[in-house]
Amino acid sequence: QVQLVESGGGLVQPGGSLRLSCAASGSIFGINAMGWYRQAAGKQRELVAGITYGGRTNYADSVKGRFTISRDNAKNTVYLQMNKLKPEDTAVYYCNVEVTLRGGYWGQGTQVTVSS
Repeated sequence: QVQLVESGGGLVQPGGSLRLSCAASGSIFGINAMGWYRQAAGKQRELVAGITYGGRTNYADSVKGRFTISRDNAKNTVYLQMNKLKPEDTAVYYCNVEVTLRGGYWGQGTQVTVSS
């Protein structure tokens, strides 16, 4: 009853920008937190950025100063603005949403490839 739809991934040159979106819909009465994770080939999935309902954010050290997470609580949507992208940012990016009283849900993943 909860669905997450991701969009915004693609191929971008080093130094470029992408904006990922993740919209949650369904049986949602509240959201505790939203976040973006990524998993590069051969590597463990890691937290990229997270944001609480109240707006507290945290970032992986590797993306601080380059990525910005934001949310529109009214739309149950979380965004990840990615600037100054590097080849090491290449990964499948997954949205995660903690829905109040229902637990966590994952998006389908979207590929971000940074290459010249």
